[in-house]
Amino acid sequence: MGKSRSGNYFEDFRMGMRMRHATPRTLTEGDRSLYIGLTGSRAALYTAATNAGLAGLERRPLEDLLVFNTAFGKTVPDISLNAVANLGYSDVRFLAHVYADDTLAVESEVIGLKENSNRKSGVVYVRSTATNQSGLDVLTWIRWVMVHKRDPAAPCAATVIPPLVPVVAPSRLARHLYTASVQDICMTTGVTDLWDDYEVGERIDHCAAMTVNDSDHSIATRLYQNTAKAHFDGFVMASTPGGQRLVYGGHIISICKALSYDGLENALSILAVNGGSHVNPTYAGDTISCATMVLDKLDLASDKIGGLRLRTIGAKNIRGAAEIEFHSLEGGRAEHRSNVVLDLDYTIAIPRIAQ
Repeated sequence: MGKSRSGNYFEDFRMGMRMRHATPRTLTEGDRSLYIGLTGSRAALYTAATNAGLAGLERRPLEDLLVFNTAFGKTVPDISLNAVANLGYSDVRFLAHVYADDTLAVESEVIGLKENSNRKSGVVYVRSTATNQSGLDVLTWIRWVMVHKRDPAAPCAATVIPPLVPVVAPSRLARHLYTASVQDICMTTGVTDLWDDYEVGERIDHCAAMTVNDSDHSIATRLYQNTAKAHFDGFVMASTPGGQRLVYGGHIISICKALSYDGLENALSILAVNGGSHVNPTYAGDTISCATMVLDKLDLASDKIGGLRLRTIGAKNIRGAAEIEFHSLEGGRAEHRSNVVLDLDYTIAIPRIAQ
């Protein structure tokens, strides 16, 4: 029985607790191909080596969200194996490109704890960081997750809610060394819209929608080695209110990012996720649509690229993205309809018009 791995429950976490997650993972070109097969991603920088060359990179990097979801999956056995749900993200920063054959290792620290009033669960806040085989930090993020208690009567640590930055400041964003020819990427996408052509407050209704098949989300959660019961164990989830496994939220983010290609064709890398929440659950058979609003245009002190702060809302089982409503954020949260599954605030790099 001592070798039975049941994961941590809420009462097992302590402030400052550090975890080195097993086991490092080498990503390959096979992972890239499978990611495209699961999401339909067409992101220019990651689709063709020639596009990466135009940007001044020696090789095609791997898709940012493939890296994020893989690193996230490493944290699950220690943090969210017994999760009720992943609740949100903050201060997610993509610090360096990751390439095929790079090996990722991930460590986390508990930075906040809050027991729920029903005493059956609590919220755990963690800061996680992924490094490559050279020890270089490539990704860091904060997330908070609701975790079951093993024993509702178990005493828990005092409440600590960490301060969360609402927006990653431009000075903290990675500066990728793109070359002047990065503006020529529009010749390969066939679309000329660059940083200068977007306006704050502009709304983009993405034309496509994607149905989440049971096989797709099952393969995705295995690709990321995300062993959370909510995504893995249909027998356990049959007794929950939803009656079936939840689609991993990171897969929904990836789908919305892939769908947002239409209207953001010349986007390069994701620089940061400022905040995000999985508003309502997604299940197999749901069809996802999304719309994006430009929240801000960021000067990255470069004549080659600029930053766009975007808010993408994903909704399920609607007639089209035009039905999505962008409610204002009151106290950091928005009121959403029950068909909204994702509200994501993130920052991308995009070429500027040559000066």
